[in-house]
Amino acid sequence: MPKLHFPHPLALLTYGIILAAALTYVLPAGEFDRREDPLTGRTVVVPGTYHRVSPDPVGPFEALVALPRGMVDAGAVIFFVFLVGGAFVVVDRTGALRLALDRLVRAVGRREALVIPITALAFAAAGALENFLEEIIALVPLLLLLSRRMGFDALTAVAMSLGAAMVGAAFSPVNPFQVGIAQKLAELPLLSGGVYRMAFLALALAVWIAGTMRHALRNRVAPSFTARPAPGGGPFMTDGRAPDALELGEGARLRTSDWIVLLLVVAAFAGFIFGLLRFGWGFEEMAAVFFLMGVLAGLVAGLRVEGTARAFVDGFRDMAFAGLLIGFARAIYVVLNDGRIVDTIVNGLFAPLGELPVAVSAVGMMAVQTIIHVPVPSVSGQAVLTLPILVPLSDLLGLARQVTVLAYQYGAGLCELLTPTNGALMAVIAAAGVRFEQWLRFVLPLYAALAGLGIVAILIGIAVGVS
Repeated sequence: MPKLHFPHPLALLTYGIILAAALTYVLPAGEFDRREDPLTGRTVVVPGTYHRVSPDPVGPFEALVALPRGMVDAGAVIFFVFLVGGAFVVVDRTGALRLALDRLVRAVGRREALVIPITALAFAAAGALENFLEEIIALVPLLLLLSRRMGFDALTAVAMSLGAAMVGAAFSPVNPFQVGIAQKLAELPLLSGGVYRMAFLALALAVWIAGTMRHALRNRVAPSFTARPAPGGGPFMTDGRAPDALELGEGARLRTSDWIVLLLVVAAFAGFIFGLLRFGWGFEEMAAVFFLMGVLAGLVAGLRVEGTARAFVDGFRDMAFAGLLIGFARAIYVVLNDGRIVDTIVNGLFAPLGELPVAVSAVGMMAVQTIIHVPVPSVSGQAVLTLPILVPLSDLLGLARQVTVLAYQYGAGLCELLTPTNGALMAVIAAAGVRFEQWLRFVLPLYAALAGLGIVAILIGIAVGVS
């Protein structure tokens, strides 16, 4: 593959903001009418109502203002990242996680490669069940410790966590933020076509895990207990020992306080999963749970208030770059929305599909959903924007609505692996010290294979009449 080189992530996203502002001068402004959907409780577009509106191009100063506005729009995610990242720095300072990982590595012995499929399946399940993506940003320190201790590089840590979660989310039969909301908008029974989706989910994960293991084994290095900086320098990878960290000797054992810290970590994850499923918690509640975990862990481990506070501050500093990337990525959508051209882009891309044969139109829907996900990096937001337009179109074409939902899932979901407007992707690779071009060199062949698998699923779905 030709050598790729991209600018610094903040520069890349800034160029995206400039391009978005320029497009508001080139593309005509237009909008769909909108209504509240009783099934989802969300505001959706009304198909066939696209109309031109007065142009509202975004000037240079307004584009700059979009940066803090993007931060505000993504505020819940950004502050979740800060608080959870700080909490995990506290936990790392206690030494409990390092000791636990050391014991895990010793138990695994020479079967370290098994850690990759086990970890990938766990994160894929989280992605499939709950669209678990942004939450992974805070787990980067732990993932780097694990991968380095096994002798794998930082890219492997990202691939077996965030990458696996994205693949699981894209092919999921149950993800409420993708297939769930899309099936509601298409007026299909929830979980319908579940067995069909599960079959292709298994194939997709097999492709992803095989690709991840191939990379990991080809780029294996000598195992290191302390994570070392990779090219690009991730904020969580330091050569030196943190001031409050514990020395870990060959015969170090988990103390009572270490076990309590580990139980607090497990309890925090269990608590936020319960709150998410039972009470519909968002990022604010989850951040509060992990902040409490960090405070208790620091006090139990003897860091005292001063040491715990210093660890939190170090964690906030480390996560500042990730937070900036999330806000900058969101600012691109803010500019396009202010310029009133998002609906124009959607209408212009979908309008020609009605003139194509059914199978070509279905594959075209997937391709268009991929393109739209670049300026609209929210999968749920993309669903409420595009499905109300595509469902009537698919009915006119004689295309099963379930296939239309598949085209949305595979198009938007798999694009999460590539687009720099995906704040979670940019934040995770930056925190891990993986450059964007490094990630693309790894992911593009796998993306092509997964997209091909998605096309096969769509074509077979048409042939067998999946419903």
